[in-house]
Amino acid sequence: MFDNLNWWEIGALLLLALLIFGDKLPTVINDGLRMVRNLRNMARNATTDLSKELGTDIQLEDLHPKAFIRKHLLSEEDEQAIRKPLQGVYDNLRADVTGVHKELKDVASAADLRSGPSSPAPAPAAAPAPRPRSFDVDAT
Repeated sequence: MFDNLNWWEIGALLLLALLIFGDKLPTVINDGLRMVRNLRNMARNATTDLSKELGTDIQLEDLHPKAFIRKHLLSEEDEQAIRKPLQGVYDNLRADVTGVHKELKDVASAADLRSGPSSPAPAPAAAPAPRPRSFDVDAT
């Protein structure tokens, strides 16, 4: 939830909340947490009722249309058949980009050596190549 906020921004938000709510801040936090807890219970109860009505085990995540199709309509072989060509394309593209990145670094370091000062600066240590992530067909 707070992935995009740094510590200064979180501190500023807490200070702002303290200024707005004052002594009632703990009560406001408790009310907010109680509301979130109630919403989770309602969602859990709804999925339990839906599972009973449909006669199958359904989780809240399964209600997303892509997840529902993947879980209930596609077999594992069908899913692998869909992912395999795209994974190959992704792996090839990743390898090409990594190669181009390495060549650009080599050209930049060669250009620095040619036009650099009389005592060239040491080349930065090469970072290990990132491990390719698997391709997610459902990513939006």
